[in-house]
Amino acid sequence: MATPAHVAIIMDGNGRWAKARGLPRLAGHRAGVEALRKTVRAAPGLGISYLTVYAFSSENWSRPKSEVSDLMGLLKMFIRRDLAELHQSGVRVRIIGDRAGLQPDIRGLLDEAETLTAANESLTLVIAFN
Repeated sequence: MATPAHVAIIMDGNGRWAKARGLPRLAGHRAGVEALRKTVRAAPGLGISYLTVYAFSSENWSRPKSEVSDLMGLLKMFIRRDLAELHQSGVRVRIIGDRAGLQPDIRGLLDEAETLTAANESLTLVIAFN
């Protein structure tokens, strides 16, 4: 069976995963970020050229403010912590969707990630919002 060139993942169920294990929802979201890291690292070696992750739906804005804040914090942490590795690994980062609701510092980090990695070709990581 051939490996698909484009794989899309809806990042959903992390909170339920944590709850089933008696953990706070944030622990589930952190586990989801770690799973994403592993997937991004493995994808090029599997022949995957495009990986799209639906990371934050417009419905997520209606969650408790503390949870939305935690999710935005995880996004910032992911970009700050992983951008250099993504770039060195040849991953191109693309952001799709409406960024209007995002804080200016997050929009700046996303712009930086897209600009820095624009010429990379080993994998295109598409992060979808809203």
